Amino acid sequence: MRTRILLKTTIGPVTDDWNITRFSLLAEHLRGLTDPAGASLYEVVARDRIEHNQGHDTDLEQAARGAYDQLWLIAVDATGALTQVDVGNISRFRQSGGGILLTRDHQDLGACLTKLGAVGATQFFQTVNPDPDASRRCRDDTETPSINWPNFHSGSNGDLQTIDAVEPIHPLMRAISGQAIRRLPAHPHEGAVGVPDALQESARLVARGRSATTGAIFNICVAVDEPGMGRAVSDSSFHHFCDYNWDPRKGCPSFVDEPPGDEVLSTPNALDDVHSYVGNIAAWLAGNI
Repeated sequence: MRTRILLKTTIGPVTDDWNITRFSLLAEHLRGLTDPAGASLYEVVARDRIEHNQGHDTDLEQAARGAYDQLWLIAVDATGALTQVDVGNISRFRQSGGGILLTRDHQDLGACLTKLGAVGATQFFQTVNPDPDASRRCRDDTETPSINWPNFHSGSNGDLQTIDAVEPIHPLMRAISGQAIRRLPAHPHEGAVGVPDALQESARLVARGRSATTGAIFNICVAVDEPGMGRAVSDSSFHHFCDYNWDPRKGCPSFVDEPPGDEVLSTPNALDDVHSYVGNIAAWLAGNI
């Protein structure tokens, strides 16, 4: 039986924004993954936020009722989109064994994730749940003055960054070759993640990056395996997964004004590692690795 994955943004179908259609290559890749016999592993539904008349998301309600096995929550809003009912539905989903990916971007973009209890506390923002390490609460990227910390500059959209898998290498960070994943799509202003006090016994940092601007080390991915809950992965930027960063020819919203790079187009096998990362997330959340 195929694992049912819901790819979900926290905004409605706003054309000039990071709506779900800008993650089509992610959905396509997941749908194309197969087992050794050639059978499809994942059934993928990709949707923007859909609210019923009480303001709550209908898909999250269905997830709490068992309609999905995994929720990949792509927090692209700046408005605190998740309602308390949504939060309760996500909690019930996890309590029933559902796996969840949380990802966001710079500063306070996606700060609604902090409503999700201990797992939400893996995501650090500027005005809510800031990084407990005060030395990190400073601007890293300097090319986009309108964006403040956390905003780690790992490179241009369309380029690649070199990352370090934390030893011992977690299954999330193992490439198909058996070696550690070393490259992910870059972004001029990534967010921040870490292991909060409440999860010291059940979460671990699995990957770090390095700022191309300051050389600062920043966290990229945290794996959470809480007793009695579905597994969770907390990622520092949805730009690791979006079309523009896998193929800049796909375009971006009009408010993005940094010029893109082209390493993902000019480098042989440029996307192999991020494809491994995506496949590993799905497999690990399912408990298969």
